[in-house]
Amino acid sequence: MKNFSDSGEFFIGCNYWASHAGIHMWTDWNADVVEDDFKRLSKAEVTMIRVFPLWPVFQPICILRGGMGIPREYRFAEKPLPDDENGAAGLSTEALARFGELCKMAEKYNIRLIVGLLTGWMSGRMFIPPALDGLNVLTDPTAIMWQIRFVRRFVTLFKNEPSIAAWDLGNECNAMGEVKFADEFYVWAANIVGAIKSSDPSRPVISGMHSLLPDNLWTIQHQAELNDYLTTHPYPYYTPHSDVDPINSMRTVLHAAAETLFYRGIGGKPCFIEECGTLGPMFADDETASDFVRVNLFTQWAHDCRGFLWWCANDMSHLSYAPYDWHATERELGLFRKDGSGKPMLNEMTNFAKFLNQFEYKTLPPRITDGICVLTKGQDTWGAAYMSFILAKQAGLDIEFAYSTQALPDAPLYILPSISGDIWMSGRRFSELLEKVKDGAVLYLSMDNGLISSFSDIFGMKVITRKKTGYIENIILQAGTKTFTLPLFSSYKLKTEPVNASVSAYDAEGTPAFSVNEYGKGKIYFLSFPMETELAKTTDAFGPESQYAEIYKILKKSIASKKNAYTNNKNVGITEHILTDDKRLLIMINYNLFHVETNLILNEGWHIKKYIYGNKTINKNDAAIIEIGR
Repeated sequence: MKNFSDSGEFFIGCNYWASHAGIHMWTDWNADVVEDDFKRLSKAEVTMIRVFPLWPVFQPICILRGGMGIPREYRFAEKPLPDDENGAAGLSTEALARFGELCKMAEKYNIRLIVGLLTGWMSGRMFIPPALDGLNVLTDPTAIMWQIRFVRRFVTLFKNEPSIAAWDLGNECNAMGEVKFADEFYVWAANIVGAIKSSDPSRPVISGMHSLLPDNLWTIQHQAELNDYLTTHPYPYYTPHSDVDPINSMRTVLHAAAETLFYRGIGGKPCFIEECGTLGPMFADDETASDFVRVNLFTQWAHDCRGFLWWCANDMSHLSYAPYDWHATERELGLFRKDGSGKPMLNEMTNFAKFLNQFEYKTLPPRITDGICVLTKGQDTWGAAYMSFILAKQAGLDIEFAYSTQALPDAPLYILPSISGDIWMSGRRFSELLEKVKDGAVLYLSMDNGLISSFSDIFGMKVITRKKTGYIENIILQAGTKTFTLPLFSSYKLKTEPVNASVSAYDAEGTPAFSVNEYGKGKIYFLSFPMETELAKTTDAFGPESQYAEIYKILKKSIASKKNAYTNNKNVGITEHILTDDKRLLIMINYNLFHVETNLILNEGWHIKKYIYGNKTINKNDAAIIEIGR
C-alpha cells in the first residue's frame, strides 16, 4: 500500500472548495481560479487537501417512469446514458475531465489529495442524484447499487494519478440517512470500501465519518474494521462537552487529541484530524484562533495524530446560495479571505510546516504512556474519556484508550471512569483485569450508579446502604501533607465503611469517598463519585487553581513511570519520546492563557542538552521542545 502517513509523521492541510464558487465549483468550473488557489496553498506549505466530487454533478442520473410510476429508464435529464463505461456508471464525462484537471494541478504544486468520493452531505445540505431523491441512500439497494457503480468507475479512472494520496468514503456519510441498526451502516460501508479496494488496492481507504462511538449506530469498531484510517472532525461547537471554556483554553484545545486517541484506541487503527476549525469570528478573533491553531498543531504532533486539516481553504461569505445562504457558520471558515489574502491562522500552519521540514529527527518516536483508560457500557463514553484525558494530562500521566469488550493490553495503570449500570463490563473481562492487578498493576475506578459483584473483596470497602442524592458535596482529600477540597456531584450515594482499605477522602457526612486497597501485588483505588462524567458538565474545571487532578496525581505516584521529566505546572503538558538509551525528546506545551516558565524537573543523572524549539519561558498556547540526555 502506498505511504499515506506513518507513525511519527505529520501532514498539514485543509479541506478545499474553489474560492470563486464553493460547492458549485464543478458546474461553474474555472481552472484559472483553481490553479491560483493551489498556488497560494502550496506557497503556504500546505501539502494535503481534501476534495469533493459533488455526487449529483458527477452522477447526474434521472429516472424516467412509465404508467403507474414504474421505472423505465435512467438518463441524464432527457439524454440517454452514453454507451460506454462512464454511461454504465451514470457518470458525467465532463465532470470527470474537470476532476482530472484538478489532479494535474495538484501534482504541479506538490499537493496530495484525499478524495471524498460520495459527497452527498456537505455543510448542512444534502446533494443526491435526482434518480435517488427520496431514497434512504444508506439502506436502499438501488441507491447502494449506483454508489458502487460510481465508486468503481471513478477510482478506476483516477487510480494512476500520482497526486491522489488516499480515498475517503465521503464527507460524513453517516449524515446522509437514518439507520435503525448499526449493522445497516456496516453493510453500506462494507460495499463502498469493497468497491474502492477492488478497483485500487494500492491506496489506503479513509473513513471520513464523524460522531462515532463504541456503542451507537455508527460505531468506531465497524469503521476501524473496514477502513485503513479513522478520522475525527473535532469542532467544539458540535461536539458534546467541548464548547464550554474559551477556544484556546486547556479543555478545548485537548478536545481534538482526546477524540482522535479515543477513536484510535478503541478502533486499533491510525486516526487523524480530517476537519477542524474555530467556526469563524463569533468564536474567536484572529489572534485567539491563531493560538488555537498553534497549540493544536503541537498537541496533535506530540500524540502521533498523523495530520491536521483545517476547514476550509477559502471564505464563502460572498456566495448567496445554499448552504452558505443557510448557515452563518459556513461563511467565514477559510484560511484565505475572499480577496485572496491569508489569515493569521494560515501563518501558524506555515510556520509549523517549516519547523517540521527543518526538524532534525524526520519521524517523532511514540510518546511514553503510563496507562489505559477503559471505557464501559452504559456511560457517557466520550465524556468519560475526554475528562480522563485532561485530568491525566494535568497529573503528568499519558494514557491511551480501550473499550470494555476488548482484550486489554498490559499496562501499569488502568482507569475505569464513572461506571454506570450493571452491565458495564462482563465478569470475564473484569476478572482478566483483576488478574493484571494481582500481578502488580494499579486500578482506579470511579462510581456513578454502577453495580459491582464481590465489591468488598475487591475494594476492601463494605456498602452499608445506598440512596439517591443529586447534589454537590465537598470532598476533603488528604494527599500527603496537603488537604484539598473537591466539589463533586453524585446522583446516588453509597454509605460505606472500610474493611481492609485505607481512606484518604471523606464527604461532608464523614462517609469514605476515596480509598485504596492492596490487591495481590497491585492496588485498587475507589472513588465513590462520578468525577469524570460530572466534570464534562462543569465549566472552568481545569484552570490553574483547579484541584480535581489531585486524585490522578495520587495514581501517578503509585506506578513506576518510565519518564524522566516532570513539571509542577498542571496546565503545561509534557510528552516524552525515547531517541536512544541516553537521549530523549520532551515536548512541553503551555495550555495556559499566559506565558509560563517550564519549571522542568528531571530525574537524577539527566540534564538539558539543548532547546530545539522555544526556550525556558513558554509563550501562551505555545511549546518548548527540549532534548535531554545523561
